[in-house]
Amino acid sequence: MENKVLVELLVPELEETYDVYLPIAKRIGNIVGLLVKAINEMGITYNLVPSIALYNRNTFQKYNPNAMVYETDIRNGSVLVLL
Repeated sequence: MENKVLVELLVPELEETYDVYLPIAKRIGNIVGLLVKAINEMGITYNLVPSIALYNRNTFQKYNPNAMVYETDIRNGSVLVLL
């Protein structure tokens, strides 16, 4: 899976953690929408609001929604927070 990275996704509002493969050729904003959609498809209500963003858990960096995943420091094993 050369075009995907495996990350740990923390969702504090739901008190849940997920292991997720992210495509590296997608924009962070699109990834956030896909993550919210996947959570909702699991039967958990999680609303997509404009303020939801991805953050790096270790550096507290907020990722630019227009950046491509490969342009960021997101790599296999990264821990991200959806908040």
